[in-house]
Amino acid sequence: MIIGVPKEIKDGEKRVAMTPQGVDALVSHHHRVLVEKGAGEGSGFSDHEYQRAGATLIEKAEDIWNEADMVVKVKEPLEPEFPWMRPGQVLFTYLHLAADRNLTERLIGRRIVGMGYETVQEQNGALPLLRPMSEIAGRASILA
Repeated sequence: MIIGVPKEIKDGEKRVAMTPQGVDALVSHHHRVLVEKGAGEGSGFSDHEYQRAGATLIEKAEDIWNEADMVVKVKEPLEPEFPWMRPGQVLFTYLHLAADRNLTERLIGRRIVGMGYETVQEQNGALPLLRPMSEIAGRASILA
């Protein structure tokens, strides 16, 4: 599978959806990981670290969306990203669709397979990706 990690474009969002360690884990399982140049800077990860972990660095977010089978982000997609989505493409990010009918309709219209972090549950029903930041301090990304 080709997994893409674009740089976040939402104002003030500096997190990245995958650490270099996450890239290494996926590459070691024979996946190809595309990371937009500069995507990790706000979280303290250099392009060199991503390359060393096995990622292919990509200049433009559009190229990631065009090539990736699954796109991994932190925040919901924004207007400039919609034209790049392809039917059947998997999007793994915070979606909060109940609060955003327009986003829901856009994803349905583009035939995106959306997986919201907020819906990931443990066997006991806990929502591990919605824990308060104080509980997950030290984790620089969603996927590690």
